[in-house]
Amino acid sequence: MQSAQQDYDTDVAVIGYGPTGIISAMTLAKNGVQVTAFEREQSIYPRARAVTINDWTMRIMQNLGIDQQVTRVVEAQRALRWLTYDGKEVLRFDHPDSTLGVVSRFYNIYQPIMESTLRDCATQYGDQLQVKFGYEVTAIEQDDAGVTITSKCINTGELKKTRAKYAIAADGGSSAVRHQLGIKMHGDTLEQVWIVIDCRVKRWWPDRDLLTFWTDKERPVVDIALSAGNHRWEIPLKPGETEADFDSNEKVWPLLKALGHDENDIEIHQFAFYRHHTRMAETWRVNRVFLAGDACHLMPPWAGAGMQTGMRDGYNLGWKMAAVIKNQLPEAWLDTYETERRPNAEFYTNLAVGLGRIIKQEASEAEIKAMNDAPKNTVTPFEPPLSAPPVMVAGWLRGEISDASIVGRMLPQPIIGTAIGKIGRLDDILGEGFVLLGADCDPASFLTEEEKSAWDALNTRYIAMRPKDKHTQTPHDLVDIGQAILPWMERYGVKVIAIRPDKFIAANDVHGLAVPALA
Repeated sequence: MQSAQQDYDTDVAVIGYGPTGIISAMTLAKNGVQVTAFEREQSIYPRARAVTINDWTMRIMQNLGIDQQVTRVVEAQRALRWLTYDGKEVLRFDHPDSTLGVVSRFYNIYQPIMESTLRDCATQYGDQLQVKFGYEVTAIEQDDAGVTITSKCINTGELKKTRAKYAIAADGGSSAVRHQLGIKMHGDTLEQVWIVIDCRVKRWWPDRDLLTFWTDKERPVVDIALSAGNHRWEIPLKPGETEADFDSNEKVWPLLKALGHDENDIEIHQFAFYRHHTRMAETWRVNRVFLAGDACHLMPPWAGAGMQTGMRDGYNLGWKMAAVIKNQLPEAWLDTYETERRPNAEFYTNLAVGLGRIIKQEASEAEIKAMNDAPKNTVTPFEPPLSAPPVMVAGWLRGEISDASIVGRMLPQPIIGTAIGKIGRLDDILGEGFVLLGADCDPASFLTEEEKSAWDALNTRYIAMRPKDKHTQTPHDLVDIGQAILPWMERYGVKVIAIRPDKFIAANDVHGLAVPALA
């Protein structure tokens, strides 16, 4: 547990206030700790980088109480497709309905607008979440009790020291904090340069709302609708072409006209150049300083997961760090952060690399088929990796992790009811913290005295989920109105599940309900 209160200026310093930093800071503040964020820039980066979020990320927004605000500035995405220039469809993902309690599996975004919305939402925390815009972190010193941050005001050059219990470095792929800590990044950066062209839409064209990857060995193209009337094309430069060949709108227009679009369809808003990175930090933590987002992992854009992976890092670390600071969880919980998040970042990195092979026509027919084929003898209804519900494969879990096991899966979020008739989304009604949920039974009755004592130490609640055609038996019972939770548990042959605060399943009665070990 945390040591006695010392002379701290804040509980947690968050370095970098892009999407990863914002979600980190909001999760910490929402869970009752003091946060100070440092952001070198005075305003949001104006270029749209990320292009999509999915239902897992939107469920995090729901937990933070901001999903309705975000929903107003994003747009549901219908499908993905990979087409050759002669019109042959190589691969297609039609997005199924979400099981996580939101409308769509995927949403198109326009990052500057969404990021501005997130910052506006964060102001609800007032002085509990202070943001130092125009301050660059120049040094970090650590000791056994905390972290001392030295920051410099960009305008005045004034230096300021801030004392915190922990620090989260969300300062991007070129992270100065990572360099100060001496953490190496392993991986590659491809030499090929891509031009990213953002346009304003002037008139609709057929199937504009489908995210299209034009597959070609020489000139593969990403063609994607962004929200708020924006559209993007990402196009690789050919050998011999340089950035100087496309340094004005007039020089960029031939690329778009070759794809069938002219001034009647669009107007060019802005363009930029970049290279694809596939890199991972050798460690995500040095004592009391943690890396998150691009500071610890960089991936190609093909899975639309780079920004979102960072936001999930921030959420995972945020709720745990807040609980440690408030003496609700032991400090060893912080060791689960990298254990849980690294495999997920690796999964999306490998997925992005595989999808990139398809768009560049490097993948074999067998590889393409495997992307969309269901394995045999599955318990879980198969969905392609890009749209499948999230699964945790390591960390604070007990029991087998496999297709036939419920352990590590995210709890669906249907509409449920309370014993007194209140109806709503599961997360809103189930609430925060650890929960043991029984399928039409008292989950506590499955525990030994020792097991119950260990769950009680985590302030766990014990709840029965009743079918909608039966009476409730206690004031704490819930009702499976959406008829999604009880059939889901039955599919895996379990009667009791242990639900973590982030709604992943930590344990079940089949594999044992003892509290998972931290080591």
